[in-house]
Amino acid sequence: MKRYILPLGGFAVLLVFLGIGLRLKPQDIPSPLVGKRAPEFNLTQVGDARETFRSTDMRGKVWVLNVWASWCGPCRAEHPALLELSKLKVVPVVGLNYNDQRGDSQRWLNEFGNPYQATAFDGDGKTGIEFGVYGVPETFVIDKQGLIRLKLTGGLTSAQIKEQLLPLIQELNHG
Repeated sequence: MKRYILPLGGFAVLLVFLGIGLRLKPQDIPSPLVGKRAPEFNLTQVGDARETFRSTDMRGKVWVLNVWASWCGPCRAEHPALLELSKLKVVPVVGLNYNDQRGDSQRWLNEFGNPYQATAFDGDGKTGIEFGVYGVPETFVIDKQGLIRLKLTGGLTSAQIKEQLLPLIQELNHG
């Protein structure tokens, strides 16, 4: 009987951790990059491989980086909220097209609308990895000094824009 106590105890501990993990929402997982300098990148654009987008071009501006892909279902669901944010013209919205095919991405933007001031093409996913992306979509708010101030995981909603993004953007622009 004593020889079963240790394995049963270990199994019980694993069940507790599994239960805790299943109740966590990915949106609640804090990013270690919040408060740190955003990784710098220089990538070609989705629409024209001869044009580039450099993250350093945004220095001195508050901006939003939205990581997305044409193959991503939640990206399609969040897209109307991104179009809404873009129409407000309160902040530049930049897309980081993650681990995708350029042609598929351009067709997707043509079909659903393009909310981005620029769309950097991260075909191999290396830049996304530098940002700590572990699933698309993810959205970052980056301040004038190039620091990540907020990371949202999962599809962006109109409520998140109104309740989290817009107040933070206003604070960062006036602070």
